Amino acid sequence: MRTMPRRLARLLSVLVLLLGGPCAAEAAERVEITLIVTSDLDTIDTGTERGGFARLAALVGRERAERRNVVVVHAGDAISPSLLSGFDQGLHIIELLNQIAPDVFVPGNHEFDFGPSVFLRRVSEATFPVVSANLQGADGSSLPGVERSRLLELDGVRVGFVGLTTAKTSVKASPEDLRILGMLDALASEAATLRRAGADLIVAAVHADAREDMLLFRSRLADVVLSGDDHQLRVVYDGVTVLAESRDQAETVAIVDLAVAIGERDGKRTVAWEPGFRIIDTADVAPDPAVADRIAALQLQLSSELDATLGVTAIPLDSRRMTVRSGESAIGNLVADAMRAATGADIAITNGGGIRGDRQYPAGTELSRRDILAELPFGNKTVVVELTGAQILAAIENGLSAVEEGSGRFPHVSGLRVAADLARPPGQRVTGIWFGATDLDLGATYRVATNDFMYRGGDGYNVFADGTVIVSAADGNLMASEVMAYVRAKGTAGAAPSGRLTIR
Repeated sequence: MRTMPRRLARLLSVLVLLLGGPCAAEAAERVEITLIVTSDLDTIDTGTERGGFARLAALVGRERAERRNVVVVHAGDAISPSLLSGFDQGLHIIELLNQIAPDVFVPGNHEFDFGPSVFLRRVSEATFPVVSANLQGADGSSLPGVERSRLLELDGVRVGFVGLTTAKTSVKASPEDLRILGMLDALASEAATLRRAGADLIVAAVHADAREDMLLFRSRLADVVLSGDDHQLRVVYDGVTVLAESRDQAETVAIVDLAVAIGERDGKRTVAWEPGFRIIDTADVAPDPAVADRIAALQLQLSSELDATLGVTAIPLDSRRMTVRSGESAIGNLVADAMRAATGADIAITNGGGIRGDRQYPAGTELSRRDILAELPFGNKTVVVELTGAQILAAIENGLSAVEEGSGRFPHVSGLRVAADLARPPGQRVTGIWFGATDLDLGATYRVATNDFMYRGGDGYNVFADGTVIVSAADGNLMASEVMAYVRAKGTAGAAPSGRLTIR
């Protein structure tokens, strides 16, 4: 006997409830719920053709005006790495989000780029709910201003929203001693609590990568998973669970329209639902005038200082995401050279994920402070650590361990030459490593400049913490300031790719 496909069965159950039938006590009530998801909207320097805060504000305003039950979920990564965040640590982003007023905001890893104290300050300034069920203080206590979940009643339908922050935040950012519990366990516990409180549907609002998304999706602990972090538009529905994610910077926005039927059978409440999907290209959305005006004022506030020219590029520079995460690049060399020159270190190692401009600069381009800060927006400081050659090799192996995934840990170096073979397993990819003209001495000690994020173990560089600190983050200079000074003094010609990293 052939079984009915699960999706068809659910659709038929909705129709039975809507139209009535032998098992339905009364015609079911139909409720429409609209879920808008956005994430990774972390800069005001977007929105020329599509995307940006002003277009998102206009879209949200339109949906709220036209529909009864609209819930806006921001799935994290907001307060950094906006160019202006290097000055106000994300305060202007909170101001703009307060104007949009999301119903649920989930902390992403970039909420912790400036440490937990800044995160909590930004939370206190938010007029929207910040939600994360797996984020705790060092002692396991709840964080002030952060809710575990929300239970909203929408025309009689009770929808529970569980916020979840990826545990990878501890590697990607600086949550310091905050505890981030496993997402599956936290979702199971909080969803059960919400079900007991009467939730008809569970929505997991998460900041997590694609692999983690699919684990949550397949767990069936939530009816809908709304995610951020991957910067990719995705909509998945397998007849049981929905997974949706919008493009970063609100360039395209995924909207899930739920048709929910609430009825009664044998004295018990019944719930059936079906999703519909809309993908909004915000190139077709006129910017909200009030938000656009505020953004213009914020940009004008910094222009006179940031637009001053530092120098003219002697060679092309390419900071596109996959360029700085897959091989030697002139801009990676430039940053590493500036760090080594500023500190007098033997070697410099910095991560490609810290270079964020995602643009190309032809030879002859005038470089401004704004350009450098756009490339290095995190406010990282340069630290100097004494490491053995063996520890330096371990650091480079870590940096090359996930090249295929486009990981931000990819290393850019100064004072070293490295040969590697990606056909070899992670941890065994370096086939040669040289300091100057000689092999790196694994037993010798070298002074290594790196950024404070990597020193704290960011991007898996745990080996730095095993070294002896020569210049701490408290005493170090801003990386961006060092690069500005280097460009002004020496230009860019010496940063041309020259075989520092030979990868096959």
